[in-house]
Amino acid sequence: MLSKRIIACLDVRDGKVVKGVNFEELREAGDPAALARRYNVEGIDEIVILDVTATLEGRQARANTIRTVAQEIFLPLTVGGGIRSEDDAAAAIEAGADKVSVNTAALSNPDLITTLARRYGSQAVMVAIDAKTVRLKPDTISFAVYARSGTTAVSRDAVEWAREATARGAGEILVTSIDRDGTKAGFDCEMTSAVSDAVDVPVIASGGAGSFEHFAEIFEAGRADAALAASIFHFQEHSVGQLKTFLAQRQIPVRL
Repeated sequence: MLSKRIIACLDVRDGKVVKGVNFEELREAGDPAALARRYNVEGIDEIVILDVTATLEGRQARANTIRTVAQEIFLPLTVGGGIRSEDDAAAAIEAGADKVSVNTAALSNPDLITTLARRYGSQAVMVAIDAKTVRLKPDTISFAVYARSGTTAVSRDAVEWAREATARGAGEILVTSIDRDGTKAGFDCEMTSAVSDAVDVPVIASGGAGSFEHFAEIFEAGRADAALAASIFHFQEHSVGQLKTFLAQRQIPVRL
């Protein structure tokens, strides 16, 4: 069985790492390079930089932030936010990214996924899906997709969009529960498992990590291949090493 990955997310605004709840009320959480340096030492498996205002401001992710983080780590780095074109992706990779994450631009132009996959390979293209759970009936739910940093609803279902994105060349799917983001109430296992069952590429769960048990749940019940978190690591509530030891004791394969 492949090892489950633990990924640290650096949501960046104006050169600083920020964190909020349900994508709102963002507060500063540190310097990107300093946090990346600490995670590199602690044993995180990957780092994702999401420039949370790049799309809203109509610009690329800031190259200087990518460059300073890349210089501090010896592990995979994914960059998202403002990746609207092949040129934007090239700029991110030239600055030090190993992968790019597309979200809003892919929803409006799905061919972008294929273009990037042909140029860099599917392993370098992540499609990020931000979604909310919608209960149509007591026993019927759907997962409504949102664009532009969770501010704009689009007429897409997360499971259907994940299938299409994978068919178009995405090598990974990052599923973020807007309802759980920053709440520390636990990952959305229902949403994650629905997407995991629908695609044949790795699925990364995001939104809601608050305890070690939440990571075990998302790997077991949620069937995620990786789990992404921010607050639990940024504010040093728990260390990456302690988390991996806990998971290994639960017989969940991780890279120690």
